[in-house]
Amino acid sequence: MPDHYSDPKLKIFALNSNKPLAEKIAAEVGVELGKSSVKRFSDGEIQINIEESIRGDDIYLVQSTSNPVNDNLMELLIMIDALRRASAHTISVVIPYYGYARQDRKARSREPITAKLVANMLERAGADRVLALDLHAAQIQGFFDIPVDHLMGAPLLADYFLSNGYAGEDTVVVSPDHGGVTRARKLAEFLKAPIAIIDKRRPRPNVAEVMNIVGKVDGKRAIIIDDMIDTAGTITLASAALKEAGATEVVVAATHAIFSGPAVERLTNSVIKQVVVTDSIQLPEDKQMDKLQIVSVGPLLGRAITRIQENKPVSPLFENRFKK
Repeated sequence: MPDHYSDPKLKIFALNSNKPLAEKIAAEVGVELGKSSVKRFSDGEIQINIEESIRGDDIYLVQSTSNPVNDNLMELLIMIDALRRASAHTISVVIPYYGYARQDRKARSREPITAKLVANMLERAGADRVLALDLHAAQIQGFFDIPVDHLMGAPLLADYFLSNGYAGEDTVVVSPDHGGVTRARKLAEFLKAPIAIIDKRRPRPNVAEVMNIVGKVDGKRAIIIDDMIDTAGTITLASAALKEAGATEVVVAATHAIFSGPAVERLTNSVIKQVVVTDSIQLPEDKQMDKLQIVSVGPLLGRAITRIQENKPVSPLFENRFKK
């Protein structure tokens, strides 16, 4: 644990989505988690009680809006309201995984832009700042009229791969689609490796058809990097295509391990050697597997909170390799 942070006005609270991660964040900052309780009425309504005074305090509230998305989102909104009514000085919402982020535009007629709706709700509830990790689309920052600090998982993943010998021309970093090229290029810069791109066509949601590989992968160890793994359909198809194109091994890296539906079975039965994810989403036992390696984002988020509280920039945390 680092030296205890000296600001007595800083308090960190956690809701139910990812308490273990919140504890790691609090340990990095050097504070105890705030005391609160979340209960349910018999009809399922959420009741929240803050069990200590927070008047005039700077509150950092940790909650991923992961599955069950709507329950976790409502917990977050209700807690923000409770904090505001209890006279918190500022309320900063730490969202390691931002649910509804994939609905960030109107892809078809008469569709909602739910990522914007969620941003509106967080603001109206009383949030003063948002600290997010690897948003599905960077433009979601612009959906807010309050400050948004957008952290990247690439430095953490880069440290893992560098410590395990993945670097240089023998390695290729692969983007599973054209939209993820910036993310792949960032990891490739850390590893000093070339990049490749999977050109795919998606006929309908959660179904991807691999079409072509742009770049040289023959004889190289391939690292597919994405922001999330949901049903793992895209990842497993891309991995098979890379193997067929001559990659010696395929490793998958993603910040958010959603692992919906058949994801674990697909990953387990695929050609993928290893799946490297962060703990932005708490994974139950039935979603873990032998191939899985989990890198904690607790230290990264903890340092970001400390920098925000000290009015220092957070950009050094993702412009350089993350050193422990």
